[in-house]
Amino acid sequence: QVQLVESGGGRVQAGGSRRLSCAASGRAFSRVGMGWYRQSPGKEREFVAAISSSGLITKYRESVEGRFTISRDNAKNTMYLQMNSLNVEDTAVYYCAASRSSYSLHSTDYIYWGQGTQVTVSS
Repeated sequence: QVQLVESGGGRVQAGGSRRLSCAASGRAFSRVGMGWYRQSPGKEREFVAAISSSGLITKYRESVEGRFTISRDNAKNTMYLQMNSLNVEDTAVYYCAASRSSYSLHSTDYIYWGQGTQVTVSS
């Protein structure tokens, strides 16, 4: 079964940067769409960013557009989320997810999920 493992979370001062990584098992990585979601206490899980299997198509939620960059290295079976200019509203558990399709913006299309990594932004 596919396993996704996030890393790179931690505590960061507002205005700082952090890079999250998602290591994936399986040969199908290069053929599936990937995404990042996040969840903070009292809120529903929300979409952060998505990337197509080729890495050529990306999509971001409006609040992170211009600050976050999603990317992937299919040769390494790894996806990344570069987070810049962080603010306290970015504090959440960030989840890596994989879809069976080549590109998806809907959480219900994602079959595999990582365990999550905590990102805490302090003012």
